[in-house]
Amino acid sequence: MFTGCGTALVTPFRRDLSLDEETLRRLVRRQIEAGINFLVPCGTTGESPTLTRAEHLRVIEITLEEAKGKAPVLGGAGGYNTHEVIELARELEHMGVDGILSVTPYYNKPTQEGLYQHYKAIAAAIKIPIVVYSVQGRTGVNVEPATLARLAAIDNILGVKEASGNIAQMAQVVHQVPPEFLVLSGDDSVTLPLIALGGRGIISVVSNEIPAGMTKLAQACLAGDFARARELQRRYLPLMEINFVESNPIPVKAAMGLMGLLEPVYRLPLVPPKPENLARIEKVLESTGLLEGRSVRVAS
Repeated sequence: MFTGCGTALVTPFRRDLSLDEETLRRLVRRQIEAGINFLVPCGTTGESPTLTRAEHLRVIEITLEEAKGKAPVLGGAGGYNTHEVIELARELEHMGVDGILSVTPYYNKPTQEGLYQHYKAIAAAIKIPIVVYSVQGRTGVNVEPATLARLAAIDNILGVKEASGNIAQMAQVVHQVPPEFLVLSGDDSVTLPLIALGGRGIISVVSNEIPAGMTKLAQACLAGDFARARELQRRYLPLMEINFVESNPIPVKAAMGLMGLLEPVYRLPLVPPKPENLARIEKVLESTGLLEGRSVRVAS
């Protein structure tokens, strides 16, 4: 279910900072119409730390309603309190998600054994698939290849979103885990090399803006058509890179605002991008043809 391109969905808010359910439905439908392979609501790109539990569940519920029978849903359920993660994972399982994406505990910086026991406990509490999310740059801890090899032996831990940015580590992960274990890129710009190494896809930020384009890139890689994949990589690399000119998801929501897809509203501690960076984002969108025929919706 979770191969190819999955979108780490942004969470749209209204200007009063409430959840914008209508826009969320529209964004999910846009993803499905573009041929996205799966959807990932309530990850860090979805500003999940700022969502109440009720809002978190509502975002998942809306995504499930719109995606039913059309695209699998990998719901976000991670954190530094194992007990609370288990409770949330059980709720998402009851709601009918196809699997959960669980970021490593942050701040308390567990050891490799602690990481193993954390994920083992979650896996024992639910029956649906789990994808481990390893992103040391945000959490302060790295899931080492040997630990992933251990986790891969647990029946319902079926993959990893590998966002270390370390190609050598990614190669080691692919080498050490079983062939059926899904190694997914957590960085758009390294989707091509990771799939070339044996990875199976991407959980993408840039597909919020270009769901069809990023899906085509991932599928070209999986089909071994690396000439086509390189062509798409060259076309979209500036967009992939500008999405991280400031902390994610600040730039991607700003870009989607310029594209007329949502109101670019953030919850603190996130704030709008600097004016000079917004200008850079707009320039990249113009160069990739993403502003043609679009109405600009910039929040004041």
